[in-house]
Order: sequence, then structure tokens, then C-alpha cells
Amino acid sequence: MAYGNKFDGKVCVITGAGSGIGRALALKLKSEGALLALSDINTLALSETIVLLGVHKNQIMQDTLDVADAEAIPVYAEKVKAALGSADYVFNVAGLVRVGSFDESPLSSLETVMNVNFYGVVRMSKAFLEQLKETRGGLVNISSIFGIIGFPGQVDYCASKFAVRGFSETLAQEVEDYGVSVSCVHPGGVATNIARNALMDKKLNPSTSREAMDAGFDKAAITSVEKAADIIL
Repeated sequence: MAYGNKFDGKVCVITGAGSGIGRALALKLKSEGALLALSDINTLALSETIVLLGVHKNQIMQDTLDVADAEAIPVYAEKVKAALGSADYVFNVAGLVRVGSFDESPLSSLETVMNVNFYGVVRMSKAFLEQLKETRGGLVNISSIFGIIGFPGQVDYCASKFAVRGFSETLAQEVEDYGVSVSCVHPGGVATNIARNALMDKKLNPSTSREAMDAGFDKAAITSVEKAADIIL
């Protein structure tokens, strides 16, 4: 799919670029001539993305970044601006999943997921907002179908993605007069590793197993990351 010259020469910031939707966005945006600021908490995975992109001096920067690190995000935003210029688009993709019923999971599980999936989005949005005002750019926050409906065993994830949805819909109204667009994306079954990387706090019931959970996700994950990236762009 081609997007005209929408992204040619534009500074595109992508978290979670080491795999899945983040990597697919990076590959497509690179082919459209974008300047890329890519980050991931997984340094090795991010390096693999860079290899796939090929060598493009002064067009791609890579950083190991934990979006749960409140102090690191503003520093990263300034680093991007100094290296590539003010961001035109920020794609908040980084996220994680924990599985377990609320009553049998420690409260720290919910806090951990919220700190990445929700506050990570909030921190990135805050840090890059002034840049996006300068460029009249776009903020793209990845929620989930579980940001629209609840699902047993996913109370942490659903809470975080509902929060992303509410945050994004409200922010969109607040920054519209600055020419900044805010999009909230709700993917369903996309073939990524986020579910396979999920930690299980406790079994939901005796019949629930890691194998059964993975098999169920594989059956539902009918959308490729490439197709998801196309829809997002």
C-alpha cells in the first residue's frame, strides 16, 4: 500500500519497534522515506529490526528505552529532536500482557501493566507534544479491542487499554486547535508475540494452561502485522 508523500522526510517515532506491529510500522515507514527514531526495551530485538531496515546513515536512530522510566522519556524526546528534528508522528506501540484473575493476582501486576501500557503512552505524549505542535503532527496510540470490551483474565490489560482510549479521545479534543491529530487504534487478533510473552500470575481455572492460552491466541490472531501496520498508517 502506498500513502502518497505523507511520510516522506517526516520524523516518525516508534516505541516497541523491536517486534510485531512496531517493527512492521518501521519497515513500511522506511520504505516511504521517513526518518525513524526507534526504541524498544529489548536491545537485541531492536537490533534485529535495524538489520532488516538496512543501513541508512542519519535517517534512523535506535535507543534502548523503557517507557516505564519516567525520567528517561523527556531526555529521549530531546535526543530525537537534536538528532532528527521535531517529531511529525509518534507511534506509541510498546506494551505488555499479564494473565490472571484480579482476586488471585498481586496488585503489583496491575501497577506494572498500567505503568507500561498507559503511563508509557502518557509520558511519551507529554514529552513530544510541543514538538507535534511545531510540526502540526500526529500522535498514534495503540489500544486494543480489549480497550472496548472486557475479557476474563485480562483485567490488567483491559484496564490499561480502556485508559489509553479515554486519554486519547480526550486529548484529541484538547489539541485539535493546535493542528495535532490524535488517533487511538484498537487491534483485535494480530499475529504478534505479545500474548506468548505474557506472564501468568495464576491459572484462571484448573483447565487453563499456557498451551491452551497460546493455542487460543493463535486461532484468533488472523491479522498479519503487515496488514495491521497498513491500517494504522
